[in-house]
Amino acid sequence: MNHLFGSTAKNQEPEAPQVQPDTDKKVPAASDIIQQLGQTAVPTQGESNVYCLTIIGQIEGHLVLPPQNKTTKYEHLIPQLVAAEQNPRIEGLLIILNTVGGDVEAGLAIAEMIASLSKPTVTVVIGGGHSIGVPIAVAADYSFIAESATMTIHPIRMTGLVIGVPQTFEYIEKMQERVVRFVTAHSKIPEDTFKELMFKTGELNRDIGTAVGGNDAVKYGLIDGIGGIGEGLAKLNSLIESRKSEQAAGGITQ
Repeated sequence: MNHLFGSTAKNQEPEAPQVQPDTDKKVPAASDIIQQLGQTAVPTQGESNVYCLTIIGQIEGHLVLPPQNKTTKYEHLIPQLVAAEQNPRIEGLLIILNTVGGDVEAGLAIAEMIASLSKPTVTVVIGGGHSIGVPIAVAADYSFIAESATMTIHPIRMTGLVIGVPQTFEYIEKMQERVVRFVTAHSKIPEDTFKELMFKTGELNRDIGTAVGGNDAVKYGLIDGIGGIGEGLAKLNSLIESRKSEQAAGGITQ
Protein backbone atom coordinates (compact mmCIF):
# COMPACT_ATOMS: atom_id res chain seq x y z
CA MET A 1 0.00 0.00 0.00
CA ASN A 2 1.41 3.35 -1.07
CA HIS A 3 0.95 6.33 1.18
CA LEU A 4 1.22 9.92 -0.10
CA PHE A 5 2.39 12.00 2.83
CA GLY A 6 0.71 15.41 2.90
CA SER A 7 -1.27 14.80 -0.33
CA THR A 8 -4.99 15.38 -0.85
CA ALA A 9 -5.28 13.14 -3.89
CA LYS A 10 -3.84 9.75 -4.65
CA ASN A 11 -2.69 10.65 -8.16
CA GLN A 12 -1.49 14.16 -7.41
CA GLU A 13 1.62 15.07 -9.38
CA PRO A 14 4.69 15.94 -7.34
CA GLU A 15 5.51 19.61 -7.05
CA ALA A 16 8.17 20.94 -9.43
CA PRO A 17 11.49 21.49 -7.73
CA GLN A 18 12.26 25.10 -6.91
CA VAL A 19 15.04 26.67 -8.92
CA GLN A 20 17.77 27.85 -6.62
CA PRO A 21 19.42 31.16 -7.46
CA ASP A 22 22.85 30.94 -9.01
CA THR A 23 25.13 31.72 -6.13
CA ASP A 24 28.29 31.30 -8.19
CA LYS A 25 27.88 34.67 -9.90
CA LYS A 26 28.45 36.89 -6.92
CA VAL A 27 29.51 40.51 -7.10
CA PRO A 28 33.04 40.61 -5.71
CA ALA A 29 33.33 42.16 -2.29
CA ALA A 30 35.17 45.44 -1.93
CA SER A 31 37.81 43.71 0.21
CA ASP A 32 38.51 41.22 -2.59
CA ILE A 33 38.93 44.00 -5.15
CA ILE A 34 41.25 45.92 -2.82
CA GLN A 35 43.36 42.80 -2.31
CA GLN A 36 43.59 41.97 -6.02
CA LEU A 37 43.72 45.40 -7.69
CA GLY A 38 44.22 47.95 -4.93
CA GLN A 39 40.86 49.53 -5.84
CA THR A 40 37.62 49.97 -3.90
CA ALA A 41 35.54 49.37 -7.03
CA VAL A 42 36.13 48.51 -10.67
CA PRO A 43 35.17 51.16 -13.25
CA THR A 44 31.91 49.39 -14.17
CA GLN A 45 30.50 49.47 -10.63
CA GLY A 46 31.31 52.84 -9.09
CA GLU A 47 28.65 55.48 -8.54
CA SER A 48 31.07 58.40 -8.81
CA ASN A 49 31.82 60.11 -12.11
CA VAL A 50 35.53 60.12 -11.16
CA TYR A 51 37.60 56.96 -11.18
CA CYS A 52 40.58 56.82 -8.81
CA LEU A 53 43.56 54.75 -9.96
CA THR A 54 46.42 54.06 -7.54
CA ILE A 55 50.00 53.25 -8.58
CA ILE A 56 52.00 52.25 -5.52
CA GLY A 57 55.14 50.32 -4.67
CA GLN A 58 57.19 48.93 -7.54
CA ILE A 59 55.77 48.72 -11.05
CA GLU A 60 55.90 45.07 -12.02
CA GLY A 61 56.56 44.32 -15.66
CA HIS A 62 57.31 41.12 -17.55
CA LEU A 63 59.00 39.46 -14.56
CA VAL A 64 57.18 38.54 -11.36
CA LEU A 65 58.81 40.21 -8.35
CA PRO A 66 59.34 38.47 -4.99
CA PRO A 67 56.20 38.23 -2.82
CA GLN A 68 57.61 40.54 -0.14
CA ASN A 69 57.70 43.43 -2.66
CA LYS A 70 54.78 45.84 -2.74
CA THR A 71 53.94 45.96 -6.45
CA THR A 72 51.54 47.42 -8.98
CA LYS A 73 51.03 44.99 -11.85
CA TYR A 74 50.71 46.60 -15.25
CA GLU A 75 48.40 43.83 -16.47
CA HIS A 76 45.95 45.03 -13.81
CA LEU A 77 46.18 48.72 -14.72
CA ILE A 78 45.79 48.38 -18.50
CA PRO A 79 42.31 46.78 -18.46
CA GLN A 80 41.19 49.26 -15.79
CA LEU A 81 42.20 52.17 -18.01
CA VAL A 82 40.39 50.63 -20.98
CA ALA A 83 37.27 50.03 -18.89
CA ALA A 84 37.32 53.60 -17.56
CA GLU A 85 37.65 54.96 -21.10
CA GLN A 86 34.68 52.89 -22.30
CA ASN A 87 32.38 53.56 -19.33
CA PRO A 88 30.15 56.57 -20.11
CA ARG A 89 29.53 57.19 -16.39
CA ILE A 90 33.24 57.85 -15.80
CA GLU A 91 33.98 61.46 -16.72
CA GLY A 92 37.52 61.80 -15.38
CA LEU A 93 40.42 59.91 -13.81
CA LEU A 94 42.42 60.78 -10.70
CA ILE A 95 45.74 58.91 -10.61
CA ILE A 96 47.52 58.70 -7.23
CA LEU A 97 51.24 57.87 -7.32
CA ASN A 98 53.53 56.69 -4.57
CA THR A 99 55.98 54.52 -6.47
CA VAL A 100 59.70 53.77 -6.45
CA GLY A 101 59.65 53.02 -10.18
CA GLY A 102 60.14 49.64 -11.78
CA ASP A 103 59.99 48.10 -15.23
CA VAL A 104 60.75 50.73 -17.89
CA GLU A 105 58.59 49.38 -20.71
CA ALA A 106 55.66 48.63 -18.39
CA GLY A 107 55.88 52.14 -16.93
CA LEU A 108 56.01 53.73 -20.38
CA ALA A 109 53.04 51.62 -21.49
CA ILE A 110 50.99 52.89 -18.55
CA ALA A 111 52.11 56.46 -19.20
CA GLU A 112 51.20 56.24 -22.90
CA MET A 113 47.75 54.88 -22.07
CA ILE A 114 47.07 57.67 -19.58
CA ALA A 115 48.22 60.26 -22.10
CA SER A 116 45.98 58.81 -24.83
CA LEU A 117 42.76 58.83 -22.76
CA SER A 118 40.07 61.09 -24.17
CA LYS A 119 38.71 61.90 -20.71
CA PRO A 120 40.29 64.48 -18.36
CA THR A 121 43.08 63.12 -16.18
CA VAL A 122 44.93 64.48 -13.13
CA THR A 123 47.89 62.91 -11.34
CA VAL A 124 48.84 63.51 -7.72
CA VAL A 125 52.30 62.47 -6.48
CA ILE A 126 52.27 61.72 -2.76
CA GLY A 127 55.32 60.33 -1.02
CA GLY A 128 57.32 59.72 -4.15
CA GLY A 129 57.14 59.37 -7.92
CA HIS A 130 60.58 58.03 -8.65
CA SER A 131 62.35 56.70 -11.74
CA ILE A 132 59.82 55.45 -14.33
CA GLY A 133 57.13 56.98 -12.14
CA VAL A 134 58.20 60.37 -13.56
CA PRO A 135 56.72 59.74 -17.05
CA ILE A 136 53.52 58.43 -15.47
CA ALA A 137 53.26 61.55 -13.28
CA VAL A 138 53.51 63.93 -16.25
CA ALA A 139 51.27 61.87 -18.57
CA ALA A 140 48.01 63.41 -17.31
CA ASP A 141 46.38 66.64 -18.42
CA TYR A 142 47.45 68.26 -15.14
CA SER A 143 49.81 67.12 -12.41
CA PHE A 144 50.18 67.88 -8.71
CA ILE A 145 52.85 66.95 -6.20
CA ALA A 146 52.75 67.13 -2.42
CA GLU A 147 55.24 69.59 -0.99
CA SER A 148 56.93 66.80 0.99
CA ALA A 149 57.04 64.37 -1.96
CA THR A 150 60.15 63.69 -4.05
CA MET A 151 60.91 62.48 -7.57
CA THR A 152 64.19 60.76 -8.38
CA ILE A 153 65.46 61.38 -11.91
CA HIS A 154 68.25 59.07 -13.05
CA PRO A 155 69.38 57.09 -16.12
CA ILE A 156 67.76 53.73 -16.78
CA ARG A 157 69.50 50.68 -15.37
CA MET A 158 69.58 47.05 -16.45
CA THR A 159 69.75 43.96 -14.26
CA GLY A 160 70.67 40.40 -15.06
CA LEU A 161 72.82 39.24 -17.96
CA VAL A 162 74.17 42.13 -20.03
CA ILE A 163 76.08 41.39 -23.24
CA GLY A 164 79.07 43.71 -23.46
CA VAL A 165 78.77 44.72 -27.11
CA PRO A 166 78.15 48.14 -28.70
CA GLN A 167 74.59 47.14 -29.66
CA THR A 168 73.66 46.75 -25.98
CA PHE A 169 74.74 50.27 -25.15
CA GLU A 170 72.97 51.63 -28.22
CA TYR A 171 69.77 49.90 -27.10
CA ILE A 172 70.06 51.41 -23.63
CA GLU A 173 70.66 54.84 -25.12
CA LYS A 174 67.60 54.56 -27.39
CA MET A 175 65.41 53.50 -24.48
CA GLN A 176 66.78 56.41 -22.48
CA GLU A 177 65.80 58.78 -25.27
CA ARG A 178 62.27 57.36 -25.27
CA VAL A 179 61.91 58.35 -21.62
CA VAL A 180 63.41 61.81 -22.18
CA ARG A 181 61.19 62.53 -25.18
CA PHE A 182 58.04 61.48 -23.37
CA VAL A 183 58.75 63.52 -20.24
CA THR A 184 59.72 66.68 -22.12
CA ALA A 185 56.73 66.34 -24.47
CA HIS A 186 54.23 66.09 -21.60
CA SER A 187 55.72 68.66 -19.23
CA LYS A 188 57.27 72.12 -19.33
CA ILE A 189 60.80 71.05 -18.41
CA PRO A 190 63.41 71.72 -21.13
CA GLU A 191 65.27 68.69 -22.46
CA ASP A 192 68.67 70.09 -21.46
CA THR A 193 67.49 70.68 -17.88
CA PHE A 194 66.01 67.20 -17.61
CA LYS A 195 69.19 65.55 -18.88
CA GLU A 196 71.28 67.68 -16.55
CA LEU A 197 69.24 66.46 -13.58
CA MET A 198 69.39 62.90 -14.88
CA PHE A 199 73.16 62.69 -15.23
CA LYS A 200 74.15 64.79 -12.23
CA THR A 201 76.79 63.22 -10.01
CA GLY A 202 77.46 63.60 -6.32
CA GLU A 203 73.88 64.08 -5.13
CA LEU A 204 72.60 60.50 -4.97
CA ASN A 205 74.44 57.96 -2.88
CA ARG A 206 75.80 55.15 -5.11
CA ASP A 207 73.92 56.45 -8.13
CA ILE A 208 73.79 59.14 -10.80
CA GLY A 209 70.84 61.50 -10.84
CA THR A 210 68.88 63.99 -8.76
CA ALA A 211 66.22 63.79 -6.06
CA VAL A 212 63.79 66.62 -6.80
CA GLY A 213 61.46 67.87 -4.06
CA GLY A 214 57.92 69.09 -4.58
CA ASN A 215 58.70 72.80 -4.91
CA ASP A 216 61.70 72.14 -7.17
CA ALA A 217 59.64 69.85 -9.42
CA VAL A 218 57.23 72.73 -10.01
CA LYS A 219 60.08 75.21 -10.43
CA TYR A 220 61.73 73.07 -13.11
CA GLY A 221 58.42 72.71 -14.96
CA LEU A 222 58.27 68.97 -14.40
CA ILE A 223 55.00 69.15 -12.40
CA ASP A 224 52.24 71.73 -12.84
CA GLY A 225 51.50 72.60 -9.22
CA ILE A 226 51.77 71.87 -5.50
CA GLY A 227 48.76 70.10 -4.07
CA GLY A 228 47.12 66.94 -2.83
CA ILE A 229 43.81 65.12 -3.13
CA GLY A 230 41.63 68.20 -2.64
CA GLU A 231 43.45 70.25 -5.26
CA GLY A 232 43.55 67.28 -7.61
CA LEU A 233 39.80 66.66 -7.43
CA ALA A 234 39.03 70.35 -7.77
CA LYS A 235 41.17 70.60 -10.92
CA LEU A 236 39.71 67.39 -12.34
CA ASN A 237 36.14 68.63 -11.83
CA SER A 238 37.12 71.88 -13.54
CA LEU A 239 38.52 69.96 -16.53
CA ILE A 240 35.36 67.83 -16.68
CA GLU A 241 33.15 70.93 -16.78
CA SER A 242 35.34 72.48 -19.48
CA ARG A 243 35.05 69.32 -21.57
CA LYS A 244 31.27 69.31 -21.19
CA SER A 245 31.12 72.95 -22.29
CA GLU A 246 33.26 72.23 -25.36
CA GLN A 247 31.11 69.24 -26.28
CA ALA A 248 27.93 71.28 -25.86
CA ALA A 249 29.31 74.10 -27.98
CA GLY A 250 30.35 71.67 -30.70
CA GLY A 251 27.09 69.73 -30.59
CA ILE A 252 28.85 66.55 -29.45
CA THR A 253 26.90 64.02 -27.40
CA GLN A 254 28.44 61.11 -25.54
